[in-house]
Amino acid sequence: MVPHMFNLECTFNNICITWRSQRTSNIVAITPVPSNKSISSLLQSMLVSQLTFFTKNLTIMEKISTFLWFDNQAEEAVNFYTSLFKDSKKGQMSRYSEASSGPAGSVMTATFELEGRKFVALNGGPHFKFTEAISFVINCDNQQEVDYYWDGLLNGGGTPSQCGWLKDKYGLSWQVIPTILSKLLADKDRERAKRLMQAMLKMVKIDIKALEDAYNAEPIEQ
Repeated sequence: MVPHMFNLECTFNNICITWRSQRTSNIVAITPVPSNKSISSLLQSMLVSQLTFFTKNLTIMEKISTFLWFDNQAEEAVNFYTSLFKDSKKGQMSRYSEASSGPAGSVMTATFELEGRKFVALNGGPHFKFTEAISFVINCDNQQEVDYYWDGLLNGGGTPSQCGWLKDKYGLSWQVIPTILSKLLADKDRERAKRLMQAMLKMVKIDIKALEDAYNAEPIEQ
């Protein structure tokens, strides 16, 4: 998927074609026009080569991204999260200057991605802490995934809570939830959904088999 659209500015003048960003109007590339090629064949090849280049080399800021305030563990946290999530990558890192409030040379911000979601980690000092008012939900396809993320996020000093909630060692809250839970809770058979909910409320880490057993249990006759 191409992360940005570009205008093709037809200033051929037998020398080059200029590419400008729609968002910034800046020139982002200039492509020579060889005399032995027709314009149509040239454009066709350029659409492949140039847009491939842009996709690989341009970092476009999303409209909304998640900004996480840490005391002084931003770089450590980025390494922790990107080692746990398989579809992840580290991005750019900026450092405090001598004129800034943080220790000169230390990490100020670090960008990273988890499952396609962009994050910025900040070393901002001990002034603000994470709370359960903000949490990240991991939708798991099976019990193996539930176990993997649950154990991984608790590693190093995390704290389990209830109903699939936990805090990692930085105090950030996560919900490790199997996708089947919402499907079963939406059942029109409210007695089944009620039994499922009652079972879930007794759990710390979500146990899919126990949920299914409660869901499929024979109703108790009054």
